[in-house]
Amino acid sequence: MKKISKFIAYILRHNPSAVGIELDEHGWADVSALIDGVCKTGRFVDMQMLEEIVVSDKKRRFAFNDGHTKIRANQGHSVKVDVEMKVLPPPDTLYHGTADKYIESIRVNGIIKQSRNYVHLSKDIQTALKVGSRHGKAVVLKIDARQMYCDGYVFLLSANNVWQTEQVPFKYVTEEIV
Repeated sequence: MKKISKFIAYILRHNPSAVGIELDEHGWADVSALIDGVCKTGRFVDMQMLEEIVVSDKKRRFAFNDGHTKIRANQGHSVKVDVEMKVLPPPDTLYHGTADKYIESIRVNGIIKQSRNYVHLSKDIQTALKVGSRHGKAVVLKIDARQMYCDGYVFLLSANNVWQTEQVPFKYVTEEIV
């Protein structure tokens, strides 16, 4: 089920056309179309599996609408959608996990969103460490989110509690934790 979950995340975040579906402006996909599209690729998923994926995902990557007729990824998109995140003042400190091979670029360019719609930030070191370790030797960057907010940067909180912003200039990185 893990492979299907990752495939569905790929579809709902980055490439809905891979299974011949479209997302609406808020990132919602028709559940029946998603199931049909996934099955046409030679993979199997049904409504029961899809509900299990949504409920059991520890990171709460997905959400259904009230009638379970639509599904979307809560965050992490590279396709342009508005998943209706809350604009909120952030905690004083947030963290960004990355690999050590990216540190020099971050020192020059800051933390940029790359192909995603936003830079993702964690509220704790452990989560940031997990994120950073996916790409090599992990480094966690401590971010002065309070000062960024005071300086006019907008912070959004996704439905699965991932803090996001457009960019993090390096001057707000206060510490590198290896």
